[in-house]
Parts: sequence; C-alpha cells; structure tokens
Amino acid sequence: LNGVRRMQTEQPDLWGHIALAEFPAASDTANATVAAGSADLVLTFRNVHNWRFGGQDQVANNFRQIFAMLKPGGRLGVVEHRLPEEMDSALEQSSGYMKRSSVVAYAEAAGFRLIGESDINANPRDTHNWPRGVWTLPPVSRGAAEDPRRDEYLAVGESDRMTLLFVKPGQP
Repeated sequence: LNGVRRMQTEQPDLWGHIALAEFPAASDTANATVAAGSADLVLTFRNVHNWRFGGQDQVANNFRQIFAMLKPGGRLGVVEHRLPEEMDSALEQSSGYMKRSSVVAYAEAAGFRLIGESDINANPRDTHNWPRGVWTLPPVSRGAAEDPRRDEYLAVGESDRMTLLFVKPGQP
C-alpha cells in the first residue's frame, strides 16, 4: 500500500485519486469499504489460494464482493498458482496451487463470465509437487537454504501460474 500511496503522491497527474480499501470487507454486507458498482477493474495476484485456506465460504464470499464492487462490464483479472487438473484437488488446501477449473467455478458462481486467458505466466518446469508447496520455489524459497535440492528449486524458477480474465455481464 505504501507503494500505491507513493505513486499517487509523486505523480498525481498520472494516477489521479487512488482510493484504497480493505479487502475482503469485514462483514458479508458486500463491499463495506468499496461502493457497489464503483470499480472498473479488479486485479488479484496469487491470492485465491489464500482465500481457499479460509474455506470454501471465504472464497465464494470474496468473489461475490468483487462482483458487487464492479460496474457492469467491469473486469476481474486473476493470476494464480496453477495446479494441473489431473492432480488431487486436496492439494488446493495446503500447497498454494489451485486448479483452473476451481478458480473458474468460484468466479462463475459469483456471476462472472470467463472471457480470456493467457499462458504468459506458465512455467513448464514446475512439477507442482514441492515439499513446501509453491513456497519451496522462488521468490519465497522457504527452507531452501537448508535443503540439498536448493539448486533444483532455483533452476525451476517461480511457480506455474494461470492468468484469467473475467467480466461482470452487462453494459459498461
């Protein structure tokens, strides 16, 4: 958040007014801190797995809050660690990886429609079965200093990720 505040302070003509808000909102009254229908775009980077750790209801609630805050025609961009579809879904509860089908299902249940995706963040070297989940790999590299496989993790690089684009149906 400090970086966002600094951008706005250092280049106000470029960034204009940036309104920061708490997310997810503390209550289920969707968007206690973001007015309904007020946002054009929401981006989330490597967060869905954290929501999943809070349980299915938390993920569903977060997607509903995002849906409510977007204007009709508004976009939701999601970048998330990708768990291959053929792997056990139970890994979503602890590994930091999410199946594409799960992320799409959560978004569609909230009312979104998938309109695009990209493999720009794909990493075919990621085997998705690391001892400390996605955190085994850079940039976190949890436990790597003591792990004899450290060089292997560094050679893989960051996790394999999906990049998805959703729209809130309706006219902009």
